[in-house]
Amino acid sequence: MEKLLWTKGIFKNQLQITRNKEQIGAIEWRSMFSSEALATLKGRRFILNRDFFLSKLEISDANNQSLLASIMINLFNPKSDVVINGKRFELEIKNFWQSRWAWKFNGQEIMIFQSNELLSKDKGQIEIYSSDTEELEILILMGLFIRNQLILFMLLLLLIVLVVII
Repeated sequence: MEKLLWTKGIFKNQLQITRNKEQIGAIEWRSMFSSEALATLKGRRFILNRDFFLSKLEISDANNQSLLASIMINLFNPKSDVVINGKRFELEIKNFWQSRWAWKFNGQEIMIFQSNELLSKDKGQIEIYSSDTEELEILILMGLFIRNQLILFMLLLLLIVLVVII
């Protein structure tokens, strides 16, 4: 098992990925609520894009702009699928608070994400149980980008609750 740590300041637009205290990657948004981000992981560059209303997330190769993967996230369905290089991976949100989520391949968890902070979700860890590197880089970045989408969903739910109460 490999363990990575990630951190993102609450009002910052950059998320850092580390292994053994060494930074191996980052995701940087143009602003806190931006739908596009640039990412690097192990020297490879990616473009991440989010369509807010459809909850569609995409990742592309930054060098040739080719689409690598696309996934639709649904707050009311804890499972979604993505196909990368002809392989189907399943995303599963593991709890109501959306602080644990995982990628599965053939029914087996290959990567588990955990947010250590309840509301801010600004740091956490990734446990990797596979060594298939090309898909893993894409899944790591998509998993962290999905984290941003989950926070937006939680803020939207909080806003709806506040409007209903008031």
